[in-house]
Amino acid sequence: MASTEHPSTTAPSRPSPAAPLTIDFRPGVPDLSSFPREHWSRALRHACRDAPSDLLGYIDPHGSPALREVIAAYLRRVRGAAAEATHVLICAGYAQGLQLVLRALASEGMSVVAFEDPSDPDHRAIAAMLGLEVVGVPVDECGIDTGALAATNARAVVLTPAHQSPTGVVLAPDRRQALITWAAAHNATIIEDDYDAEFRYDREPVGALQGLAPDRVALLGSVSKSLAPALRLGWIVSPPHLASAVAYQKKLGDRGSPVFDQLALADLVQSGRYDRHLRHMRTRYAARRAALVEALHRHAPKVELRGPSAGFHTVAQLPTGTDELSVVAAARRRSVGVYGMSTYRVDQQTRPTQLVLGFGNLTVDAIADGIGSIADLLQGG
Repeated sequence: MASTEHPSTTAPSRPSPAAPLTIDFRPGVPDLSSFPREHWSRALRHACRDAPSDLLGYIDPHGSPALREVIAAYLRRVRGAAAEATHVLICAGYAQGLQLVLRALASEGMSVVAFEDPSDPDHRAIAAMLGLEVVGVPVDECGIDTGALAATNARAVVLTPAHQSPTGVVLAPDRRQALITWAAAHNATIIEDDYDAEFRYDREPVGALQGLAPDRVALLGSVSKSLAPALRLGWIVSPPHLASAVAYQKKLGDRGSPVFDQLALADLVQSGRYDRHLRHMRTRYAARRAALVEALHRHAPKVELRGPSAGFHTVAQLPTGTDELSVVAAARRRSVGVYGMSTYRVDQQTRPTQLVLGFGNLTVDAIADGIGSIADLLQGG
């Protein structure tokens, strides 16, 4: 059953710890030490040296034509998207991209937006901040419940089909078709967060939903997970009818994203260095995931892992009777950060008891040490 979330009841996501953490299993953080500094600085130098002077003025709010062409080609090649440069807009990461699309839809009369439940509370808070009614739609082992979605009066839905955040499930093929049918029947928009899509370790990544219905899907992506969140670079591939409205919102918001950074990213992707970096990181993350699986198997065999071999977080199902909030608090007292699934749920329910464990920014040794130090907490009574 879908549930409605009001702005006044939206919980802040993952509060800052009161004391420093020695080992932090914070989800959504990539390996910050592996950022390709040399390649990025070289690309920035080239951009600063070679960019024509006319690019230093107020640019097209859609973004650099060079980067838009490169992103469109990349998404067609890697994500199976139906991407044309004319419908690509460069933005300051996923959060701004979501705001821009929701503002554009709201300007056309959309007032109710659905989110997966569980999902990132910050993303739901963005919609609430814009005055939109937020409806949570349950997620099961096949992805978002399309029947429950159809029972709402939402005219937009935000989802992570390639690797649901945070549960990790992949949207089933029949659910994909049902979503597209729903969107067409209700003149609705699907907002696809291409979260973690490039990090699959056991098979090829699932293609973007946008490739199946480019007139109904707005595809949002960024380099926050592939490179680093601090770059604040992302993109929107808008349905044709929405592209101008999204660009207008971008123009009003900040007049456009930094041009040298855009040109540097275009150079990084076009040169092949971006692809090489991703291949390298897939190997590193796969090894860290394997270390987490091994550490849990050795120290806390009662814990069951959920989700496919993808991304850089996993969901740990704790034994029945274990109290999530108590585990999180006790782990912090041991300087280990773990994060409960209740933070992501619309109703903040702590059952079933699950932890969302990030491993992207931890070494193999830190993962083993962290799990070893809280093993008794994870085992329950």
